[in-house]
Amino acid sequence: MLVEDASSGPVAVSRLASARALRIAVGSGAALLLLLLTVTAGVSLGSAPIPVATVWSIVASKISPESVEVFWSAGRESIVWDVRLPRVILAGLVGAGLALTGAVLQSVTRNPLADPHLLGVSSGGALGAIIALLHTGLILGLATVPLFAFAGAFAATMLVAFVSRVLGSSADRLVLSGVAVAFVLTSIGNLMIFLGDPRATHTVVFWMLGGLGLAQWSQLVYPALVLFVSLGWLMLRAREINALAMGDETAMTLGIPVRRFRLTLFVITALLTGVMVAFSGAIGFVGLMVPHFVRLIAGSDNVRVIPLSAFFGALTLILADLVSRVIMAPEDMPIGVVTGLVGGIAFIAILKRRA
Repeated sequence: MLVEDASSGPVAVSRLASARALRIAVGSGAALLLLLLTVTAGVSLGSAPIPVATVWSIVASKISPESVEVFWSAGRESIVWDVRLPRVILAGLVGAGLALTGAVLQSVTRNPLADPHLLGVSSGGALGAIIALLHTGLILGLATVPLFAFAGAFAATMLVAFVSRVLGSSADRLVLSGVAVAFVLTSIGNLMIFLGDPRATHTVVFWMLGGLGLAQWSQLVYPALVLFVSLGWLMLRAREINALAMGDETAMTLGIPVRRFRLTLFVITALLTGVMVAFSGAIGFVGLMVPHFVRLIAGSDNVRVIPLSAFFGALTLILADLVSRVIMAPEDMPIGVVTGLVGGIAFIAILKRRA
């Protein structure tokens, strides 16, 4: 009997580990399948629907040109490979980046309403990009707009932190400070557009409302690199973010340099927001809706919240882009209109739930 009791412990632990590994494997497989189906819908549907078999045959022919027999027109190939697929991938990257930013900001500020759009970070990135597009030109090459957008996003983050410290350190005042800063930066951006080249006004206004129509394969490397490096680092520091979310005193007792760590998180979120805004324009409410939804289904542990926010953020923006392309086809509605409408309703629901 003693031998059985002694051996049951390791066996039980082994079974628990196997069950957990099985759940992770099943969950990862289901997530991958869901992402694949969403990407497929995003590429296949539009003003000119293309059969799913044709879509993946075109993709396979680009990966391995000699293994697939060509049975489609050059026009369809261009739509799939040159227009829709890079656009869908950019939507996924931007959605993941914005949702990831929202999840981190909500934990750092201990406020479920924190969001790169509400806190003025997106407005700062948009202002930096507007200055680069209309007033400085591409003085640093293709990196000019992303660098200016990052500088604007980081400056907006520091400005919000300063204003909230002056007004008080409460979470509600932080959000109010962000809204005020967002209004100011948006007004400055509008002034820059008014003073800029009138011929570029239409393009910039459409870009401010959010749009993915300029997605190109050659530019996807920049948001992808920033996203995956940031995601990897944040996942490694998820437990420290948990401690920071519990309060500065708790984090300090665990040996975390609170000020330096918080500043590092602000820099990362500003970098993420700035780069995403540089390639997609100002898209609001993704960072608010997605992390809040994830916490409802997965709890508040950032070990789960951070990767799940990135995943569902990608799905959300791919679907929002699909809606923006289909609802007024063949016109291309700015994606910010779709996310703003849905996000505004979600914002009201969150406020009601808090009350």
